[in-house]
Amino acid sequence: MDPARLARIPARMKEFVAEGKAAGFVTVVARHGQLAALEAVGYQELETKTPMRTDTIFRIASLTKPITCAGIMVLADEGRLNVMDPVERYLPEFKGQKVVGCGTGAGYDCASVVPRRPINILDLMTHTSGLAGAFPASRTPPQTLAEQVAPAGKTMLLFEPGTAWNYSNVGYAALGRIIEVVSKQPYEKFMADRVFAPLGMKDTSFFPDEAKKSRIAAVYTDDNGVLKRATSVETQTGPKIPAPQGGLLSTADDLLRFNQMILNKGSLNGKRVLSIPAAEMMGTSMTGDIKAGFAPFAGHGLGYEVIRDARGTYRYNSVGTIVKGGAYRTYEFIDPARDLVGIILYQLTNGGGDTSDPINAFLALATAAIEK
Repeated sequence: MDPARLARIPARMKEFVAEGKAAGFVTVVARHGQLAALEAVGYQELETKTPMRTDTIFRIASLTKPITCAGIMVLADEGRLNVMDPVERYLPEFKGQKVVGCGTGAGYDCASVVPRRPINILDLMTHTSGLAGAFPASRTPPQTLAEQVAPAGKTMLLFEPGTAWNYSNVGYAALGRIIEVVSKQPYEKFMADRVFAPLGMKDTSFFPDEAKKSRIAAVYTDDNGVLKRATSVETQTGPKIPAPQGGLLSTADDLLRFNQMILNKGSLNGKRVLSIPAAEMMGTSMTGDIKAGFAPFAGHGLGYEVIRDARGTYRYNSVGTIVKGGAYRTYEFIDPARDLVGIILYQLTNGGGDTSDPINAFLALATAAIEK
């Protein structure tokens, strides 16, 4: 990779900081399994002018989802579940679900019908279950992941399982609960023991200890061009329930380790976390011709979106690149054709999507640095 072109990444990120687009960034690029660039620019916290560090900890939001899928595939590798298993086999509260009779997005006043088949684990991982996006309202706040997931089993499906796509945080919470039932361990402990520890993801957790809290980046909201602290995001209240759908905090280095493992077909530094077939499945579109994902011209694999059409290469990603974004402006991609991994982390509750978006700029700059 061209060092001069790689140097354009932090230079451009500094411009975004100066423009007030974000407080600060951490970016990392790796190729052929080797670190090409790891940069931190701007501030971890604007109010105190605390510099951004390469080991700053970020709320990675939905970048948690592929990691949860990896936990499921660890159990699949052990023959303890199969991705085609019905969810109700492990979570009995999902038995007897009905589907809205008049189609996707229809109101709940429509007649309901019995779906042709129950939702399965693969449906949850690809957002094709028909489950709603958000948790149903509850009069009693849940105290555990089990209590949080159970009411979803009594809700109406929006469409026949496997026939359409609807982004569902509820579905991913259910995946975490399946991990608990099958492993007979708390979800967060299973993930720490079977994914984080083997990969050396030492700064990844749902509930960072006191020693790490000083390294957590502040979250901001763009209020008409002014960055304002989003303290409601940073303040946790109520019981500590791990969120398989988006609750992890992590660093650029830890996320690089996870994504490099996926690119390496399941192993990192001589330690195998997933089988070759499991890792390959993670990055394969399972949604056929269904309109799926947020990235244009993408399908959906296990936690990741998959660029399946040349029209989706406007960010310079190859066809077959797998990508994932998070609500607080965290983003990762794996480009197998170029043996390339890239991650950009910053903390903003809104914005993005236009031609001056930092994520779009990073993806283009990272891939443009390839020489041969």
